[in-house]
Amino acid sequence: MTRPPILDQVAVLCDPTRARILLVLERHELTVGEICEVLVLPQSTVSRHLKHLLDQGWLGVRHEGTRRFYRLDLDGVSPTERRVWMLVQEGVAADPSSAHDLERLEAAMERRRERSKSFFEGAAEQWGELRRELFGSRFDLLALLALLESDLVVGDLGCGTGELAGTLAPYVGKVIGIDSSREMLASARRNLDSCGNVELRHGGLEHLPLENGELDVALLLLVLHHLPDPARVLGEVRRSLRPGGRLLVVDMLPHNDESLRESMGHVWMGFGRDDLAEQFQQAGLSLGAVRALPRGEGQGPQLFVATAFCSEGRIRALEQKRNTATVAAGRLAADLDATDEPELAEPEIF
Repeated sequence: MTRPPILDQVAVLCDPTRARILLVLERHELTVGEICEVLVLPQSTVSRHLKHLLDQGWLGVRHEGTRRFYRLDLDGVSPTERRVWMLVQEGVAADPSSAHDLERLEAAMERRRERSKSFFEGAAEQWGELRRELFGSRFDLLALLALLESDLVVGDLGCGTGELAGTLAPYVGKVIGIDSSREMLASARRNLDSCGNVELRHGGLEHLPLENGELDVALLLLVLHHLPDPARVLGEVRRSLRPGGRLLVVDMLPHNDESLRESMGHVWMGFGRDDLAEQFQQAGLSLGAVRALPRGEGQGPQLFVATAFCSEGRIRALEQKRNTATVAAGRLAADLDATDEPELAEPEIF
């Protein structure tokens, strides 16, 4: 008769030391040194039993630098063997010596917590600087991008060299970058060569090369102050957004630095909330929050962030207004249709 494998597993679990090891590793993953402390056993004994348990598939191992953490891994054994372990565990846990093992286990876990606590108490004053040295100053903001829905279609309007599009691309379904400068788009194409879900289109923001409702989210970052007619561009943004779509604008608060008109071609010297509310209302967008951003390392005017959304009610109202205007214009001149949406040429894929 062939020896059933279950007998070998039963033989493994019949050893009291191995059963004790599995009992504590069911609660927490531990290093060899910690297992020695908890079970009050020499390292040679613990290492021998760990090897036997590993060979039989009872343990999982996690490597962390030069250290190895062991844990009970019931996924590595069969359902029958798991049922055997449950019976063994029940019996071993009832033994008084196991209660002492578990007390020492909790003491070992407390020492871990104390070491971490002591570090943070000693490093509290320097923690911000230490964290920046290790991970940089933007990792927390970049991590927040994972909150975006992974199937979003985002329009980076006035995308420039594509830095923002490249940052967003790993977190969303598609990014459409639009710019009127072919030189900027050429640079963006080089920078975004590895981003398969970024599409660059050449076109002006006053006549966006986008279908109606093509975008879930539109972004205008440091763009609005360059536009002679912001309301017209915002109207195009509204057209390109699906009902319920969102717009995010980052731009400058009102300032008095006239030199920016000459040096950087600024048309507007910033925007206040009342200015934004009027421009957004004309475009059919519902303005949400407007917040000043903390001043960073830059020397320029202070920035704000504003959000808006494309509401179905506002869209219906605008359509009704256009229809009324169309009827009135038709009565004045048959060849005048002042309310049609601008014709869109086929998007030029760059």
